[in-house]
Amino acid sequence: MEFSAKFFSELTTKELYEIVRARTEVFLMEQKIICRDFDGEDYNCLHCFITDNGKVVAYLRAFKKSDSTVKIGRVLSVTHGVGLGRELMQKSTLAIKEMLKCTKIVLHAQKHAQGFYEKLGYVTTSEDFWEEDILHVAMERIL
Repeated sequence: MEFSAKFFSELTTKELYEIVRARTEVFLMEQKIICRDFDGEDYNCLHCFITDNGKVVAYLRAFKKSDSTVKIGRVLSVTHGVGLGRELMQKSTLAIKEMLKCTKIVLHAQKHAQGFYEKLGYVTTSEDFWEEDILHVAMERIL
């Protein structure tokens, strides 16, 4: 397995295709989330992903909210319970800090994943709220 962190302009067409395939597989097919995935943000994001034999198996995107804060989203792994999410988050955090020069990462976590993010050093900063018909909480991590 191989980790990569690339800006949109650096992605190959195969990597972009595999990212879209993985996002569709997890968010649309598995979680039944009907949303506008292509929201225009991808152009401005750092795309962090793990590939296995050329297929994206874990992914997130990150973009600057301010000079010191980065927001991550679209966090996924196509296989659950084998540590891909933890590996993705740990390696992505290092890449984000280095490549986007931030001191804080924020995210909207699906409520069921709140404990996962807490184990990675994130703290909850909001009450529960609904996003795309799924219960979420806002979380942040100071780097």
